[in-house]
Amino acid sequence: MRALRSGAVVFAIFAGGFAGATETDVAARPPYREDSTPRGVGFEDRVAEIRRRIQEALVYPPLARKREVEGTSEVSFEISPAGEARALELERSSGSTLLDRAAERAVRDAAPLPPVLGRLRIPVRFELAEASRESER
Repeated sequence: MRALRSGAVVFAIFAGGFAGATETDVAARPPYREDSTPRGVGFEDRVAEIRRRIQEALVYPPLARKREVEGTSEVSFEISPAGEARALELERSSGSTLLDRAAERAVRDAAPLPPVLGRLRIPVRFELAEASRESER
């Protein structure tokens, strides 16, 4: 039984331009790309499905659970045409290598993922439920 709360995976999409950016700022970023599909499942539904699959694939490392380590790892990636995470990077550490590696593993193990054009940046939160903490003692 997992001790993670459902809905613990949060996401943010980053595009090339943003308000108040200078030409230099925008030129340093990849070109703006829109995600679109002529028919079928909408963008928000696809991102929700990606979040669900990552959450299902997420395994709380036993040693981190035993030590009651919690935190948020932020990962970014693109989705290949085959539905696999590519160019996966740890954007921000949770402070625990165990949790960071588990977050990266969950993104890889969640494949096949629905198509989304562009880069996703997803904070993955590891939080032990109170009941789980007390049962470990």
